[in-house]
Amino acid sequence: MSDCFDRAPGAGRGQGGRGRGGGALLSGSGAAESGSAGARLGGSGFHSPGAAEPQHKPGFLQQQEPLRPPKTAPPGTGNAEHMPQTKVSPVSQDKIAAHDCGSAMAKPQLVVAPVATSKLSVNAPEFYPSGYNPSFTDSSFEDGCDGYPTLTEYVQDFLNHLTEQPGCFETEIEHFAETLNGWVTTDEPLQELVELIYRQATSVPNFSYMGARLCNYLSHHLTINPQSGNFRQLLLQRCRTEYENRDQAAKGDEATRKQFHAFVLFLAELYLNLEIKGTKGQVMRAEILQTGLRELLNALFSNPVDNNLICAVKLLKLTGSVLEDAWKEKGKTDMDEMVQRIENVVLDANCSRDVKQMLLKLVELRSSNWGRVHVTSTYREATPENDPNYFMNEPTFYTSEGVPFTAADPDYQEKYQELLDREDFFPDYEENGTDLSGAGDPYFDDIDDEMDPEIEEAYEKFCLESERKRKQ
Repeated sequence: MSDCFDRAPGAGRGQGGRGRGGGALLSGSGAAESGSAGARLGGSGFHSPGAAEPQHKPGFLQQQEPLRPPKTAPPGTGNAEHMPQTKVSPVSQDKIAAHDCGSAMAKPQLVVAPVATSKLSVNAPEFYPSGYNPSFTDSSFEDGCDGYPTLTEYVQDFLNHLTEQPGCFETEIEHFAETLNGWVTTDEPLQELVELIYRQATSVPNFSYMGARLCNYLSHHLTINPQSGNFRQLLLQRCRTEYENRDQAAKGDEATRKQFHAFVLFLAELYLNLEIKGTKGQVMRAEILQTGLRELLNALFSNPVDNNLICAVKLLKLTGSVLEDAWKEKGKTDMDEMVQRIENVVLDANCSRDVKQMLLKLVELRSSNWGRVHVTSTYREATPENDPNYFMNEPTFYTSEGVPFTAADPDYQEKYQELLDREDFFPDYEENGTDLSGAGDPYFDDIDDEMDPEIEEAYEKFCLESERKRKQ
């Protein structure tokens, strides 16, 4: 078979099927078949050198020899014997019967691409992300708690909804509080509500801020006030349970410390967001939380492992400025003590280099007043007393000894007057510009109206060069 592919197209084909082409194509056939095939191939229009003019049999049309197929099949077609073939008429099959013997000179096959079957359907069920409840939508609160068999399911769905769409807080919190006022009428469901919110705020990442805002709103809008305490009192009691175990939690295993750190950050958010009305009606923060945060910081720094120190850094970045302002109002130096403890940890504790760098950055942040910039609201004219950059663009002068001085120096006026006297920069003039120096003044006698020859020559060259460049 390889002989058929090595020859040139049409080479060796002649009358009677003589040559390599006819013999190779008809290998395995009888002598009569060989002669018949050779006669049919003689009319292909291809001639061997020196061969006689082929004779055409009557009743047969002149058949054009197809081109030789490539040695390698197209990619993905596989064996030629298994490829689907194009359908031809019976007359055409008689005309090209000689070319179908063997597989070496098979006609080019038509490759049918497979049809991809899609599994998509317009009737497919809706897709929801993991953790999303399709039965809970933005309009679910229009009917209140209808459709929820228990308070736990209703509150948990709302908390999950806020976790996924925190922007809905402002538009839905009022209706949520009204629904709770119609459902939470005894002490038991109120305690269950507190536990659900606390668990969500300390177990779901990034929900501590939203949980603190939710607690602040419910503490002012829940009307139930049982003997065991209102919503805010029960919430603080729940936090106190975790607070009393702070030392053991800071020394516990990694899972225990992780849960403890979540509680610390939630308490920090509560301190910033929970508003309490004072005796005179003023809005203030819960002072008990301020004291609690101070003790939580002590527990974290007393066990200086990496994750405890990272939690302390997060806590101070979040509440450091507010805590320091509150302590300064009372004349306390608690923040200075905290900074001293941080410096001791950096020097003595066996923590990682990255954590030490975080602690040093925290100290640097505190030294810059926690990144706060106080801008004066009223416009004031800049003076050397209120503007540190007042003398920024002032020129620099030098005394006779070469000592520089500017307008910012206390003895600027005295040094500047000495400079004027020495150089005699400003002779006496009248207000209208008349010269009072009189004739024969040495300052004006030295002035010559004529230019030096070298200067005059350089000036002329400059003018000519400028004129030449202008004309270009």
